[in-house]
Amino acid sequence: MNDAPHIVCPKCGAVNRVPASKPAGAARCGKCRAHLFEGHPVALSEAAFRRHLERDDIPLLVDFWAPWCGPCRAMAPAYEQAARQLEPGVRVAKVNTEEAQALAGQLGIRSIPTLALFGGGQEVARTAGAMDAASILAWVRQHLRQ
Repeated sequence: MNDAPHIVCPKCGAVNRVPASKPAGAARCGKCRAHLFEGHPVALSEAAFRRHLERDDIPLLVDFWAPWCGPCRAMAPAYEQAARQLEPGVRVAKVNTEEAQALAGQLGIRSIPTLALFGGGQEVARTAGAMDAASILAWVRQHLRQ
């Protein structure tokens, strides 16, 4: 990672450079002025997922879920809690597989909830099943150290 990583705005999709000398947690988008990190998962469409995957210089953690999925809904508060601790070092996002069926198919998402961790535009790790916040944090940190 460089001294001014590229960070995609979760609101407008603009790509921003965030200098290491400035706190990333307080950074705002140069285009729309929205906070780049808000301490909760960002809902991504298929197009937004691809933009973050291709343009963000930080790891991307995605929860593939569906509104009808009980375990997905049960895990949501833990995922929200994990997001507060992982940002701004990791972009934490959610993709609704009902709305992004083609993407879920392309990625081979077979069960939900599925967490997938991406780095450098590539999938680094994947796990299926609901987890508590501590387990999510431990899983992400384990795979980021490799």
